[in-house]
Amino acid sequence: MTWQLIRLEDVPATPWRNGGGVTRELAAWPQAAAWTWRMSVAEVGQSGPFSSFDGVDRWFAVLAGSGLQLTVNKQTHRLTAADAPFFFDGAASTDCQLTDGATQDFNLMVQNSRAKAGMVRVSGHLEVAMNMAENDSKIIAVYAINTGVKVLFNDEALHLPAASLAWRVVGQPATARITSSNALWMEISL
Repeated sequence: MTWQLIRLEDVPATPWRNGGGVTRELAAWPQAAAWTWRMSVAEVGQSGPFSSFDGVDRWFAVLAGSGLQLTVNKQTHRLTAADAPFFFDGAASTDCQLTDGATQDFNLMVQNSRAKAGMVRVSGHLEVAMNMAENDSKIIAVYAINTGVKVLFNDEALHLPAASLAWRVVGQPATARITSSNALWMEISL
């Protein structure tokens, strides 16, 4: 399978029911209505509670803005665009308090009964070796935040512009080398 490329500017914004922001769903697999994993970018315009997602693992990364505080099950976590992605249970009681104005945030959600995932922030270089057993498959993805990203996947080069997502299925051992001053790298084991 080849890379699937999605530019943020090409995805329509969907307003939240509570009026606190909008979401742009970049990718959902295998389909939007019944996803195993979902990646989106949210514009959070006001403080308030997060929706609950039972059976879902969530990764959350601030992309732009002054940051926010997430209170998850009464534990407060301050997050900025310089911090590592934050992992939490989608069913947990979660409240968001903006620090100083709106933020733009990346969300990775995974049905935890069907897949396991991880997300890291890339600032410089990251090399990832994917050693997989026979019949295993994995989704790999990279989101270019506000600068471009170069990915060398085995011998194949990908250049991704800012505010874009690229993802693909991997079915055999591979190596990825990611170079960017500001990006997110994700792996989802199916």
